[in-house]
Amino acid sequence: MDRSPPLIKVNNLWKIYPHGENRVEALKGVSFEVTKGEIISVMGPSGCGKTTLLNCVSGLDTVSLGSVVINGVDQANIPANKRDAFRAEHMGFVFQTFNLIPVLTAVENVELPLLATGMKPKFARELALEALVRVGLRDRTHHRPSQLSGGQQQRVAIARAIVNRPLIVWADEPTGALDRKTTIMMMDLITHLNRTEGFTFVIVTHNPEVSEYSHRTFYMDSGRIIYDRSAGDRR
Repeated sequence: MDRSPPLIKVNNLWKIYPHGENRVEALKGVSFEVTKGEIISVMGPSGCGKTTLLNCVSGLDTVSLGSVVINGVDQANIPANKRDAFRAEHMGFVFQTFNLIPVLTAVENVELPLLATGMKPKFARELALEALVRVGLRDRTHHRPSQLSGGQQQRVAIARAIVNRPLIVWADEPTGALDRKTTIMMMDLITHLNRTEGFTFVIVTHNPEVSEYSHRTFYMDSGRIIYDRSAGDRR
């Protein structure tokens, strides 16, 4: 039995926002673990806390109570001036709106986070080209976003997310702007990257079809995980 420590360990996580004289409890004591190499989907109704959970666990937002440990590192123990560097080194992000810079080509968009960490341009370009090949865009490297389809733009976004070979790729509604055919193609790509390169994906989604590609699905409601369904539980 594999007794290696979890890649992600979340314990009793709360996120509380002040709201006038009251407060909004967006997350209410959430706890879970994720093993390296898993694809996790997070589902639930609008406003249930899915994106808040992703933002808090990934470090894009602060937590109110509880702990988040990633690859053995308690995120609360990382000095504030080093948190961005930790994310840049260990995490990749994919969003519904692609977040590509319109005036840059595909390869320039992908190499941008590497350049931001101080990598030499020659090496950043090599890694960016390699990442685009891995997502099937060898012949689109010098196209700008306006010259690419929605599915191709999301592939560029995935290439940007994996270019530094992160421990975890966080994806917030990555297929939300795509049609069903392109969604299937995108999830096939994510599954391929997971199987061949071992990337761990945590995907917030409203689409049940996306969850069918996952090893486990967390169902949320009112700031809590109410059910954790594994692939073997599917009917």
